[in-house]
Amino acid sequence: MGSLRAVACGTTMHGLHQLLRGAPRERRVFPANAFRYDADDRLVLFDTGYAPAPWRTGVTGWAYRRLLPPSVPPGASIGEQLGAAAATVTHVVLSHLHPDHIGGLAAFPDATVIVTEPMRRTIANPPLRAGVLTGLLPAGLEPRLQVVPDRAFRIDATTGLRTVDLFGDGSYRLVDLPGHADGHVGALVEGRVLLAGDAAWGRDLLGHESRIRRIPRAVAHDARAQAETARLLLDAEAGGLRLCFSHDHHPTDTDLLRERRTDEGGSS
Repeated sequence: MGSLRAVACGTTMHGLHQLLRGAPRERRVFPANAFRYDADDRLVLFDTGYAPAPWRTGVTGWAYRRLLPPSVPPGASIGEQLGAAAATVTHVVLSHLHPDHIGGLAAFPDATVIVTEPMRRTIANPPLRAGVLTGLLPAGLEPRLQVVPDRAFRIDATTGLRTVDLFGDGSYRLVDLPGHADGHVGALVEGRVLLAGDAAWGRDLLGHESRIRRIPRAVAHDARAQAETARLLLDAEAGGLRLCFSHDHHPTDTDLLRERRTDEGGSS
């Protein structure tokens, strides 16, 4: 059995009322989390958070920073936080290619990078709507990509989700979570914790997809698929899985595989 810990790699801020109709006029701080899984001879990262400044991403990067201003204090990037352990990262799983998920990728030049087929296509020819800042992708990435084909995903009888057993031992399953971005995936770790990426911007926002405003709905790759993904995630949670989203606040000094949830009588 391994351990799973969240690593907050910078934050952004956005108004909830700008995301959902009927939401309070509240500006919420959203952390950009990576998740570190240590097991035997593997150190697997799920996403890499924000890149430290400066970003060399041109006008598109400037527009992104205006819309979702990142804050990455000194020492907050994933590479800086891992320190010497960064050299021992064996795999980086990307949930999708938005800047707050790929920003720290350059800190792991020797790691295998796991992507889906749609992500691979996007890297090769990114459409403007995809929101990919290619300047954040490190040089020499292509030979390190491990591409998971669409046909590899199979329906899991327990959760109803489409999954792929990444290492062949059941410890780490990629989970198809379409909607937010083309090829968007999560990860089911040791059958207990489902890292749900940006399937929702937070657990309390899951299930409110019908209230998403026009602009964020237009940015989503497939709004209908996003709503169906939310339904499946709610069902999986009701069946006992713990959901961890990339932009919720998680304890960073706690093994998420062993932490008791608040609704189970423990602390969060």
